[in-house]
Amino acid sequence: MLQLLHIENVAVIEEADITFGSGFNALTGETGAGKSIVIDAMGAVLGQRTSRDLIRTGAAKAFVSAVFTGVPEMLPALAEQGIDGADGELLLQREMFGDGKNVCRINGRPVTVAQLRQVGNSLLNIHGQHDGQQLLDESFHCAYLDSFGRLEGPLAAYRAAYDGWHALVQKQRSLQMDEAERERRVDTLRHQIDELERAQLQEGEEEALIERRNILRNSEKFLSAVRAASYLLNGDDESSGAVAQLREAEGVLSSVKGLGEQFAQLAQRLETIRSEAYDIGETVRDLEEGYDFSPGELDAVESRADQLYRLKKKYGASVADMLAYLDKCRQELEAITDTDDTLARLEKEIGRAEKKVQAAAKELTAARKAAAKVLEARIQEELRQLDMPKVRFAICFETTAYQESGADAVRFLMSANVGEELKPIHKIASGGELARIMLALKNVLAENEDIGTLVFDEVDTGVSGRAAQKVAEKLAQVSRHKQVLCVTHLPQLAAMADTHFSVEKGERDGRTYTAVVLLDRQQRREELARLTGGAHVTAAMLESAEELISAAERYRESL
Repeated sequence: MLQLLHIENVAVIEEADITFGSGFNALTGETGAGKSIVIDAMGAVLGQRTSRDLIRTGAAKAFVSAVFTGVPEMLPALAEQGIDGADGELLLQREMFGDGKNVCRINGRPVTVAQLRQVGNSLLNIHGQHDGQQLLDESFHCAYLDSFGRLEGPLAAYRAAYDGWHALVQKQRSLQMDEAERERRVDTLRHQIDELERAQLQEGEEEALIERRNILRNSEKFLSAVRAASYLLNGDDESSGAVAQLREAEGVLSSVKGLGEQFAQLAQRLETIRSEAYDIGETVRDLEEGYDFSPGELDAVESRADQLYRLKKKYGASVADMLAYLDKCRQELEAITDTDDTLARLEKEIGRAEKKVQAAAKELTAARKAAAKVLEARIQEELRQLDMPKVRFAICFETTAYQESGADAVRFLMSANVGEELKPIHKIASGGELARIMLALKNVLAENEDIGTLVFDEVDTGVSGRAAQKVAEKLAQVSRHKQVLCVTHLPQLAAMADTHFSVEKGERDGRTYTAVVLLDRQQRREELARLTGGAHVTAAMLESAEELISAAERYRESL
């Protein structure tokens, strides 16, 4: 359950600490006082998308933290993040900066916003006013049913079969071009392949070509340097080079190495230097003797470099890229010229893959229909408890083409009055009916979830009178096995709460401030009277509020 919510610099809330109780928690207050801001803060610390406008004017950052207790030790989302939740307590934190930067932590460990959201979604669900619009959107109905039936397994099996089949179909479509287009593509591929093959590209030749071109462009400087180095190292017929002189010095010192260790070491060092100088001299001589080029070689090298440059502009940034492109063109040409055989082979593969999709879709549909029967009965029972005994609820199936979610179009239907036929919810339900149907659906779905806290943000819109009392009783029932937080304007719901907070707005030093106050019994009476009668609270209203609180206490004790 959510035990503590700490808020700093979120919109008009400068700082607030809200200690929630187990059971049913209600938040009330005037319109615009900041109740929705508390919900926004909850969403932020759960990793939901936020706006920079959430940061209080003049503040550098906003900060929200939440303490959850009674967290299951084996919560999958925690295990995936490698976070220890063995003590059953979890601290979620999020700092939001004006430049869009976020710093998130779970039990002090830095995490990303996505990781925070993954864990947050396992701890608390926020059901807002927009959820009713999702209920009207039939594209969400299948997802609701899958969630209720816990159909992850059949759905995953179907998607694996569907992905394999869909990939083959896409490949088939890419090959099924008209004859004229095919011929144009074949001509293009053959021209590109011929141009690249005639170029006789070799891996690594560009680097060798550049090196050779640099030598040829500087041939005179190269020959002069090599000849000078060869003369200095090896000498000629008239004079000795450095190697010969080192040999003489080595001989002189070797003749006296018996006179002391110092002379022996010097002779040894000279031998090492003379051997290295000899090797260098031989290498330089080989360069001098091996350097041979015709006057036209530089032109040939330049021409080849220019050819590679032009080809790179068309086929790739390097020789390796061009060779890869050549291989790709050969494969495509082979596939096109062998299209008939390929299409025939694909047709057989698609047929086998389609049978797998058909079997998986059939299994998924059967699982959905079985879950639909249970969901219909559960929703019907929930609606009866919400003072809608004559409303009929049904789930309709229609077969569709294969798609990612299966081969089913799922629609929720209802009949609001006796004798009327079932019709789509968006054509039948009033605002109050829609709110209660959504509440019934959320309650049923929550039974299959391990989430310990449910937040209802003004889901009682359009509900009043007896229906409001039934909604209050339903939330009280839910709160006996899950923590419930409810933002409401209805006195019936607020009276039913185990813990009641008032969100109050005021001004100080020219700034607006919002505070969240835990109400005692007397304050609750006054708040309920305000919800009932507005600003002018009378003794009769206070007495009525007391009756509401007392009646709610008796109801909770009966649960």
